[in-house]
Amino acid sequence: MIGFLSRWWGGSPPAVEPASLRDAARLAQLHGASFHRGWGEGEFETMLTERNTLVHRLRQGRNVIGFAVSRMAADEAEILSIAIDTGQRGRGLSRDLLLTHLGHLAGHGIRTIFLEVEENNAPARRLYEGAGFDVIGRRERYYKQPGEEHLNALLMRRDLS
Repeated sequence: MIGFLSRWWGGSPPAVEPASLRDAARLAQLHGASFHRGWGEGEFETMLTERNTLVHRLRQGRNVIGFAVSRMAADEAEILSIAIDTGQRGRGLSRDLLLTHLGHLAGHGIRTIFLEVEENNAPARRLYEGAGFDVIGRRERYYKQPGEEHLNALLMRRDLS
């Protein structure tokens, strides 16, 4: 898959690697372009310094084009957010990013992963279901949207062990 992507882009394959404090502004930019209420640079700086938070960036050449962030507690983790640059979507990059991130979580002793996803977000649901996540619950009116609309969230889980 990586060889195909490399030939398709005509350059080096995308790389998933640990994010650093230098990435905080770009991660905030990506998050803001992907979600109604984007996290700020300060919020990413905090997450990047917390010992129980794992943040990976997806880099194409010198450009950070995505990220995944999870918070860990004992042998469980919650995926807090995944985002891909709007111009890079639809190329399977989020799947590679997610699976690599899950592998690193497993390496930290994580056995169970949870996440919440907007019920109407079909691309994200396909991503998570394709990666082995199952719906285990629903939170009514969980996400507040512009104009006071509230959307439901699905709670999903995947066991790594």
